Order: sequence, then C-alpha cells, then structure tokens
Amino acid sequence: MQRFFLALVALITLASVAQAAEAKRPNILFIFSDDQNFKTVSCYPDHLPGVNTPNIDALAKTGVRFSYAYMGSWCMPSRASLLTGHHPHAIESMTMEGTYPGSKYDPQVCKFWPKVMREQGYFTAQIGKWHTGTDSGWGRDWDRQIVWNRPLHPENSGAYYADQIITEDGVERQVDGYSTDNYSQWAAEFIRGKKRDPEKPWYLWLCYGAIHGPTTPADRHKGKHKNDEVIVPADIFGPRPGKPDYLDKTQAWSKGPDGQPVAAKGGEAFGKGGGKAKTFADFVHQSNDCVEALDEGIGAVMAALKESGQLDNTLVIFTADQGFGMGEHGFRMKLGPWDATYRSPMIVSMPTRFPQGKVCGKPVHGVDIVSTILSTAKIKEPWAMHGHDLTPLLKEPESDAWPHLCLYEHTGRSYGSEVGTMLKDDPDGAVHSNVPWYFAVNDGRWKYIRYLKKGETEELYDLQSDPEELTNLADDAAQKENLERLRTAAVAELRRTGASYVDELPPSRQMGR
Repeated sequence: MQRFFLALVALITLASVAQAAEAKRPNILFIFSDDQNFKTVSCYPDHLPGVNTPNIDALAKTGVRFSYAYMGSWCMPSRASLLTGHHPHAIESMTMEGTYPGSKYDPQVCKFWPKVMREQGYFTAQIGKWHTGTDSGWGRDWDRQIVWNRPLHPENSGAYYADQIITEDGVERQVDGYSTDNYSQWAAEFIRGKKRDPEKPWYLWLCYGAIHGPTTPADRHKGKHKNDEVIVPADIFGPRPGKPDYLDKTQAWSKGPDGQPVAAKGGEAFGKGGGKAKTFADFVHQSNDCVEALDEGIGAVMAALKESGQLDNTLVIFTADQGFGMGEHGFRMKLGPWDATYRSPMIVSMPTRFPQGKVCGKPVHGVDIVSTILSTAKIKEPWAMHGHDLTPLLKEPESDAWPHLCLYEHTGRSYGSEVGTMLKDDPDGAVHSNVPWYFAVNDGRWKYIRYLKKGETEELYDLQSDPEELTNLADDAAQKENLERLRTAAVAELRRTGASYVDELPPSRQMGR
C-alpha cells in the first residue's frame, strides 16, 4: 500500500511539473541570416558541394526543416513583413528617402508587434542589422537593442563585417571585430542574463549581416573551401526558352577565356582588385567560407541556451531574409521570383513541444512566423495579420491537412496603397533593378508567377519534377486548367490580404486579354 501511495505521489508531482512548464510562457529566439541561399545549408539535400553547417544541421535534427519558406524579395520588405505581420502591399507609411538605404515610417500607422509583446510581459531584444527605417524602435518595441542601423548611417551602410557604428540602447559607438562574431557574443550574453529582466520571458531577434555582400569570411575561414567542387547551374547562361526577356538585363555572368563563368557586372566588387572579375568558382568558395562563422555563431548561441538551462523552454526559429542567386538563371542577386533568388532556409525547433528531425513540404511565409510567435507566447494578434499559425504543421509536419497556399511578392521599394497607385499611374515604372514587380504562389508542388508590368510572360513550374525551375509550363496546353486554378487562387489570396493592386493587374502575354 505504501509503495502504491509513493508511486501515486510521484505521478502527481510529475503532472504538476508538466503543468507548470506548460503554464510558463516560453522564450523565443529568432535567428535571421542575410542573403543566404538555402543551398549553403548542408541539411538541405540539394546543398552545394563542400558546404558544412553542423550547428544549423543540429538544429534541424531537433526540429522541423521547411522545404519551402519565403520571407521577402530583398532586405527591407522582408524585415517589414516580419515586424508587422503583413505583406508589403499592406504596410502603410513605409517609404525610402534620402541616401540609400535611408527610409522612414510612422510608428503610429506602421506598428510593430514586439511593442505588444512588451506590453504583455515579454522582455524584447534585437541584436544586429537593422534595415527598416531610421527609427529602430528602442524603448518602444525593444527593451534591449544592440543595432547596426544602416538607414540611420548611410555612410556606414557598407560596413557589413567590420568597423560598424553600433547603437546600444540609444547610445552610439564604433566597434572593432568581425560582425558575425560580435552579434553571436552579444546574443549569448543576453541569453545568459546580461541586461535583461530575469523574471520575464524573452524574445530575441538576432539579425546577422552574413552572408550579404561583400561576403567577407572571417580570417580564420578564408580559403577553407577553395578546393570544393563547383557545379555550374544549367542556365547560368542563356538562351532560356520560356523565361522572361528581362533576364537579358539581369545577366550577371559571362564566359571567361577558358569558357568558365566570371562576374560580368560589378565583378571587381567580388574580385581580386585591379578590376579583375571574380570567377564563379571563387564566388561560390567565398560564400561557403563566409557561412562558417555564421554556423559557429549559431552553435555558440545554442550552447548558451543549453548551458543556462533555458533550452527546453525556448522556441528557436532560424531563417534568412531571402535567398540569393548563385548563378541560377544568370543571377548574382536576390529579387527574382524563383526559389534560388527568393526562397529561404527555415528550421523551427522546440523538442519539448514538437517532433524532431522532420521535414515539412508545405510552403510558408514570414507572416506565418509572426502568427506562430504570437500564438506560442499566448498573445492575441493585435491587428488583422496575413499569416497562419504554423503550430499544426509543427506538431504534424507531414500532414496533408494544411489548406493554405503561400503567396509572396515583389513590389520594389513601394509599400501599401502606393503599390496600387503606382500600377495605375505609371505601370511601366513597376521595375526594381531590372526585375519587374510580381506576385507568386506555391501550393507545395506548383509555382505560379505573374508580373505586374504589362507584357511580361506568366510562369508555371512543377517543383517536384523541375526544382531548378528551368521549364516554364505556362504555355503547355496540358496545364491549362492547372494554370487557371493557380491564377484564381492567387487573386483570391491578394483580395484576402487587401492588396490595393489586385484591380490594376495588367494582362500577361499568355493570357491574351
């Protein structure tokens, strides 16, 4: 009888502990890299040869890796979506002005949800790159902030890896050291308790600058990947039948004397001085070298979580602001609608709540991350947001019971109602760095792309059989019904999210109307 009583007490104690853990709101660590093609992460099956990211891979082993994640088409709109829960077409008062990357917004109109987390008892922090208006929100959105504010200091905006002007809790200073290492150290110190309220759950947005150009590796990693095999993308050079004509303007690679690709435009920025263009192989090796410190930093941050006893009660999210073309479709930049230039790596881990070592094939967007963070923190969405809470997918990553297709877009430097006005008043101006504005949807297998500039071709890809998006099926008679299905679904999603430009869509070349 006594043995039974002791066992019953033990069960009750375990249940009480579990209930207490559930009642305690979790910490949230959101790790954000920059311009990182998913192929530079070795847990992705189609990674580049030689890539080695053991710490990011370890995160995937303890969580869910997403096959298709889309954050934004370039740095600023990606971050704006992740601060508002809205696609760019619904973000009002955000504008570019002055010397690039000068920008501003009205915080009374364009509200950021970390402010709400503060009001609901979270201690909020942001460390690293800031690229969304000169107002970084310290004291309003963030309790703690160590920020490299590029819009505020355009003269320092190219200092991605050294000599950065940092604003720490409102006080400016210039810092030495390699930025990736600095951000990792500051994040680890925050996690361990430096300058935060130990009685509050915390949210940390850790925004690395790596591996954005000039893609400078830490000294200790320079040349580490110089002997890696390099696979040249199939369509690094044209012609590209079925692809849009603007690719002739965005072609970033040319054939060198030996026929191998070299940087064609601005190649000296990636190169070896004296105006000598960098080879494609050297560009790939340099990118992989630069990823090394990023992966080491993530390892150090995760070690701080574990050693401080907070790992079990922390939701960890890793992703990038967007992809970056590494020769695919002739690109050496972001902006394009294809996976190589837009799609981000993404991993979500919390082993105490969600399965480990799983892969989710459902496409998701950054606005979904916002809804998921608020749901995890048990905070009601403070305004109508565009995302869907990913918790059901995190619990059952391989489930087919996910009815949402993923919409993403590119509207250049324009936001909110300005997008619709631009298309109405100056449709030919809907171009950014030679890439026409567009929207696209992915339903988990098929991708549909439609441009917002008159006369551009539609695109349709079977991501299952053609993951590199080489064959445009929009003109294939066998895909007519599928094309119309995705057209209709895309427009419906634009209407659901209040896109002002939905009634200003120009006819596409294939549509004939």
